[in-house]
Amino acid sequence: MPSPMIRLVLAFTVVAGSSAAPALASEVQVGPRPAFLVGKMAEGPLKEKLAACASQPVARTLFSIGHRGAPLQFPEHTRESYEAAARMGAGIIECDVTFTSDRELVCRHAQDDLHTTTNILATPLAQKCTRGFTPAGEGGGASAECRASDITLDEFLSLTGKMDAADRTAKTAGDYMDGTAGWRTDLYAAAGGTVMTHSQSIELIGALGARFTPELKAPVVEMPFDGFTQADYAQKLIDEYKDAGIPAADVWPQSFNLDDVLYWIENEPEFGRQAVFLDGRAGGGGLDPARPETFSPSMTELKARGVNYIAPPMWMLMTVEDGAIVPSAYARAARAAGLEIIAWSFERSGSLTNGGGWYYQSVADVIDNDGQMYEVLDMLAQDVGIVGMFSDWPATVSYYASCMGLE
Repeated sequence: MPSPMIRLVLAFTVVAGSSAAPALASEVQVGPRPAFLVGKMAEGPLKEKLAACASQPVARTLFSIGHRGAPLQFPEHTRESYEAAARMGAGIIECDVTFTSDRELVCRHAQDDLHTTTNILATPLAQKCTRGFTPAGEGGGASAECRASDITLDEFLSLTGKMDAADRTAKTAGDYMDGTAGWRTDLYAAAGGTVMTHSQSIELIGALGARFTPELKAPVVEMPFDGFTQADYAQKLIDEYKDAGIPAADVWPQSFNLDDVLYWIENEPEFGRQAVFLDGRAGGGGLDPARPETFSPSMTELKARGVNYIAPPMWMLMTVEDGAIVPSAYARAARAAGLEIIAWSFERSGSLTNGGGWYYQSVADVIDNDGQMYEVLDMLAQDVGIVGMFSDWPATVSYYASCMGLE
């Protein structure tokens, strides 16, 4: 009889179903990564529990959120990335939403990222970029700026997605586009990813059996844009779900702009009930997760204004006390106010052997190996009580959530 760890590896490496078929709950595939992380864990009850779940099928769970799809290995916000996220058990998949020059909604992490996330610099559309490619030289690093709002929807759809990266030392546009981090891969990006409109993402994600968390990205152009106001933009995002017949209960619209969230609460209350305030207030020395008096608006004020979901980066939810990772004052205040908490983002740091980088900054002193990823996730799920985790490789989170019976 194989040992629990051997059974874990065997269970994780069985691949079921056609790669072209929709990823149904019975076809969830998580591959070898969860087994790798479990194998790196310190001995103890959590490791034993996760290893013992190897004999159980992995179920799709709303706790597992595909952050831009599955961009650890697939070009973000592409059909291929969304399909991979669903196949790995993500119950919710994200389309970051921006707009083209003809005010059509498309899936991109930022309005001005086409030069790092698509092949635009290798196409004639490079001539339309806000700033074309400039090679590295004495004046600084290589640069470009290509916006979705520089081109029409039809032109956008002619592009192909690539891994989000740029080589700032490049002398040519081709080399500039070839800058993928060593802990990611171009293996699945070689043929180019299929870029998508927001409405196409709704159709695909629905067909894959998952739910939706669109993020309204901050425009880099001045608003109103050709008569298109911020309110028009926020409303258009919701309208595309209504036009597709998607129930509000299946959608978690997000924004870093609190005014967008409040707009949905006031004008689309059914969708507003699940609107997510993405909390980036710790940037620039504003909010201090250890000092609730710096939270403005406070957690109770947010709740009083109708906000039900808050989503900070992982590091804001945890701190170290007596050598152990525990909930931060921020996390405790959010829970005390009755806010549901979603965290971001798992699998965006590469190896944790050097402290984990930005996403683990509040606990870096006690982070030194990849097995601690599941320790952190368990603390966030069990002690902080998060209801969802964004991940660049949803299989990792899906396995944990399924094992722990999280819906």
